[in-house]
Amino acid sequence: MSGPRYVADAADSTLRVELDGLTALFHRPSGMTHLLAPPAPQILQVLANNPGDPSEIVSRLSQTFEVEGEEAILARLVELEASGLVWRADPGNANAEPRDRAA
Repeated sequence: MSGPRYVADAADSTLRVELDGLTALFHRPSGMTHLLAPPAPQILQVLANNPGDPSEIVSRLSQTFEVEGEEAILARLVELEASGLVWRADPGNANAEPRDRAA
């Protein structure tokens, strides 16, 4: 299953602190702090500067992380999108750049 391509901001747009299996993530562009459980931080890591669809994300994650399956990853992507930490790439631009929020 492929699907929409997702994009995340570059890794340097966040500050992370690990807390007992969770990740506190400060998202500089929005000024918001999020508390994330695996595999959400890992998804953001593999998407930073490297857009991908759910099957590509599963493939990247499975190299270093035990992955529950594409449907579980897609569910996390929906949550991350609702939080503003990832967004769907413009279908006309498969290699979408992180969005410019300063404009």
